[in-house]
Amino acid sequence: MPTSVRLDPETEALLRRLARERGRTKSEIIRDALHRLATVPSDVAEPASLYQSVEDLVGIADNGPKDLAEQHKRRFRDKLHRRR
Repeated sequence: MPTSVRLDPETEALLRRLARERGRTKSEIIRDALHRLATVPSDVAEPASLYQSVEDLVGIADNGPKDLAEQHKRRFRDKLHRRR
């Protein structure tokens, strides 16, 4: 059964590139994407922000200078000067 989908130019270019790289038709790429999307549980919420996707990692490192957050600009500048 035919279905029509309107794509913005960027998405159309992506679809064409994927089809060309994989040697498949655009329809096959779309069908595969839909099937893959259907296997993801719908109750798994996508993170609303980049921070939410890594928040469980923030603060787990226990090394490095204690004042890195306050002194990062000075430390970076000093490191650049040492490279010269």
